[in-house]
Amino acid sequence: MDKQEKENQYVMTKKQLLKSVLLAVIIGFGVFLVAVLPASYGKDPLGTGELFGFSKLYNDNDTQQPIVQKHLKIEKLGSDSSVSKPIEANDSPPESQYLKRTDTIKIVVPAKKGIEYKFKAKKYASIKYEWFTINKEIIYLDFHGEVKQDNSPKDVFYESYTLAYSNNMAGTFTAPFNGKHGWYFRNEYDQDIQLFIILNGEYKLFD
Repeated sequence: MDKQEKENQYVMTKKQLLKSVLLAVIIGFGVFLVAVLPASYGKDPLGTGELFGFSKLYNDNDTQQPIVQKHLKIEKLGSDSSVSKPIEANDSPPESQYLKRTDTIKIVVPAKKGIEYKFKAKKYASIKYEWFTINKEIIYLDFHGEVKQDNSPKDVFYESYTLAYSNNMAGTFTAPFNGKHGWYFRNEYDQDIQLFIILNGEYKLFD
């Protein structure tokens, strides 16, 4: 490098270097508040995560602690043994079933709570089903049915078809009796869980 090149070379002073470093720190902190906090940690102190869409990138399922999956036993299937099965369960199947249909239902299971979703089906009706949690959370379920009775007693009989912990399930179901059938879902997480149920077959939804 000759003398002329040395004279033309720009050298930052300590003050200018300090300003550059400080500016970089400020910009980095701003990016952290505006984008990183909403997208990675679900925190949006400035409201910019929602404004610019960074909050949509946050997946709370990644930070959730796994739930304790209890051992499921035969004794837990269905109603208590003291509750008799209604005689209506022995009724003959109907001459015709509900018209075939397909539905997709979205359900929100509140945090630390359980809800039921049921449909109507006649004896020997055939129904295909699928359900899944949107963010793959594991949820407790009891797939069961209740016999249709003219005068329902205080202690209602119900028959469990499946008890499980899962985030997805699919199958074919044949109704063993005329009545309402469906799922009880229980959410063990501290946040709500969204899930979809897909039905196809001979059934009717409740109004």
